[in-house]
Amino acid sequence: MTLLRSFWLWLVAFAVVLAIAVAVNPSAPSNSTRIAHLESLVKCPACEDLSVAESNATSAIAVRHEITQDVGSGMSDNKILTTIEAQYGPQILLSPSTSGLGALLWVVPIAALVVLIAALLRLARRRRA
Repeated sequence: MTLLRSFWLWLVAFAVVLAIAVAVNPSAPSNSTRIAHLESLVKCPACEDLSVAESNATSAIAVRHEITQDVGSGMSDNKILTTIEAQYGPQILLSPSTSGLGALLWVVPIAALVVLIAALLRLARRRRA
């Protein structure tokens, strides 16, 4: 009984912290912060597993200039990443896509967590009975 009660208390505490984090809206990032963030998300076209922020390859420098120009022209982060992905292909992004097969990389761990929680709840109910 105490295991189940403890679980629910932790779940409520997590929900409260999550709600507070969502409710607090930080100020809009500066252009330099946006540029640095976008550069960390894009893979260097000529390098092995380096972002364009970490690489000094000519192609990485070209992509950095493109990101800087796009941010300066007022494009959204999503539009900039979509444009770069259209030019270089989906492998240019260091984080997997949230659509198509890339969605599996996001859904499978979440589904595994849900199954684990369900199994723990079932185990707690059996011990109680």
